[in-house]
Amino acid sequence: MVQVALVGCAHSHAPNFAKKMKERPDVLVKKVWDHDADRAEKYSADLGAARCSEVADIWSDPEIEAAIICSETIHHESLAMPAAEAKKHLFIEKPIGMGAKDAWSMARAIEQAGVIFQTGYFMRGYPVHRFLHQQIAEGNLGKVTRIRHSTCHGGSLLGWFDTDIRWMADPVRAGCGGFGDLGTHSLDILLWLMGDVSSVTASVDVAIDRYDGCDEFGEGLLKFKNGAVGSLAAGWVDVANPVSLLVSGTEGHAHVDNGQFYFQTDKAPGADGKEPWMDLPQALPHAFDLFLDAINGKDVPLITVREAALRSAVMEAMYEGARTDRWVEPVLG
Repeated sequence: MVQVALVGCAHSHAPNFAKKMKERPDVLVKKVWDHDADRAEKYSADLGAARCSEVADIWSDPEIEAAIICSETIHHESLAMPAAEAKKHLFIEKPIGMGAKDAWSMARAIEQAGVIFQTGYFMRGYPVHRFLHQQIAEGNLGKVTRIRHSTCHGGSLLGWFDTDIRWMADPVRAGCGGFGDLGTHSLDILLWLMGDVSSVTASVDVAIDRYDGCDEFGEGLLKFKNGAVGSLAAGWVDVANPVSLLVSGTEGHAHVDNGQFYFQTDKAPGADGKEPWMDLPQALPHAFDLFLDAINGKDVPLITVREAALRSAVMEAMYEGARTDRWVEPVLG
């Protein structure tokens, strides 16, 4: 049984992660820390773990092999750096950093420590994304010229952040607003499928202005180094998101329409694009489950810390592009 610590419990995904850990016989949450004592007490009681008043007690505990950081994004660096120095395996909720500077700093420290790392980009495990990753790599769509991905919900419309996760709608603590919060998932898929970008820009705005100083939606544009152009839609003011993915190539096309995947290419028998394509790989477990598997010695696919840092850097460049109305090159580590 691997002993772990929950370090920061602020994120909206923390309850689900706690549930997952409670259900696994191979994981024991030994300690919980949060700068909010009441929040730490709530999670420590739920998990049957000790509540730490000082986070250093976790780094110095030799029995704790891994730390799950679900704090406000602004605290990620101050928690991840001593954790890496203490050689703790790390799950850091997305986005890893407020921007390029802290994200690359964490990436270097975690790489140097040689510990297992994972972040919360769970969409890579979706069957459609896994399938397209293989098809693009094998050239079955020809030269991909454009790609689009969107991740949207009605969080602002429904007041999802009027609760104890209000910080997620505060860019000072979260590093971004609605565009970056959801857009980082789409960005991960676009970069995973298409590779590096040369420059990016975006248009980011508010719709109902529910959360003061917080953007609620946006549209990003990406120039990929391989010549393709990408677009990214994300936000908290959408009542529907019917076409979440579109990929167009010189020898094929793929898109998702209301949850149905359509695929067209002469290189796959039956792929005429008229009927939903059902020959897809199985879904992978959630990114957090994969981390728990990895620290228990299983060989599973993980997101590298450099990939996570790059996504923070590219998203920061998108916001800079929106602010200055120009194309911006991401800061590389």
